[in-house]
Amino acid sequence: MNALGSAPSLISNSAAPLGWLYVTRRFKALQGNLALQAGAIEDANTKARGVIKSLNRHFRDESILNHYVLAGSWGKNTALHPPTDIDLCFILPVDVYHRFNAYCGNKQSQLLNYVKDVLTATYSQTAIRQDGQVVVVAFNSITVEVVPSFLAADRGLITCDTNNGGRWKQVDPLAEIALLDQSDATLRGNHRKLVRLFKQWKRHGNVPIKSFHLEQLIGEALPRLSWGSYDEFWFDWIVRDLFAHIVARAGGNFLMPGGVNEWIDLGDAWRSKAESAYQRAFKACEYERENMNLSAGSEWQKIFGTVIPEMVI
Repeated sequence: MNALGSAPSLISNSAAPLGWLYVTRRFKALQGNLALQAGAIEDANTKARGVIKSLNRHFRDESILNHYVLAGSWGKNTALHPPTDIDLCFILPVDVYHRFNAYCGNKQSQLLNYVKDVLTATYSQTAIRQDGQVVVVAFNSITVEVVPSFLAADRGLITCDTNNGGRWKQVDPLAEIALLDQSDATLRGNHRKLVRLFKQWKRHGNVPIKSFHLEQLIGEALPRLSWGSYDEFWFDWIVRDLFAHIVARAGGNFLMPGGVNEWIDLGDAWRSKAESAYQRAFKACEYERENMNLSAGSEWQKIFGTVIPEMVI
């Protein structure tokens, strides 16, 4: 009884139930299913260490684990399970640069071919090929993509681009990682989380967009969203709104981060798949609000595949 002697008021049984009961559990389960497993990490690191030591033996007469930078998803900690490749910038001695730069023709292709032959001598039973800017070492369990590199005089690395007759290209993978670290800290870890989710969309739907482009677009959009740094309870809305931003950027471009003065074209071959994903995410958000567990999960699976649960309890 209260101070006036009357019964306390109660919430009516007819009150609407709380919505969005399944969003947090669903998206945490998705992240858990995408997380790299210990065995896969050790296998990838073992393969990469072997490649690094092989190159150092040839170019420096030392079997050491040095003179390299992990780049791409492995260096940025955005790789998915199961991992398919590990990107490795191997830093060659500067005299190698001067030697190949004096050659005629596509000197970058000649350097890649030379590095390929060096690795073939060690891994004679493994398929090894050069591909554009990298030497691809196709182990059975994972591919190591080696980027022959030189330390640039000012910052970053000088790498090979064999396209259109060949050229030297400046990149700065450590600066890219630092910028992602900064963004991720500002957004309470959501930048990397969402990059992994959208890479799964790319993988599941065979979407012709580069992972690096997704990383850039997500980094653009999240700070503009009122809930861009919120936790998994908001991930249905965040995913929906990121797809809207990606669709709007089709055919656009962006300036390469990390101080490298290069404009990157986004293309638009992926636009129809992004539009379809946005429509499905929009519908899934409506189902999540009404706690329609199975219906929401079914729509999310059309975007991400079965790694996101159709039903959560």
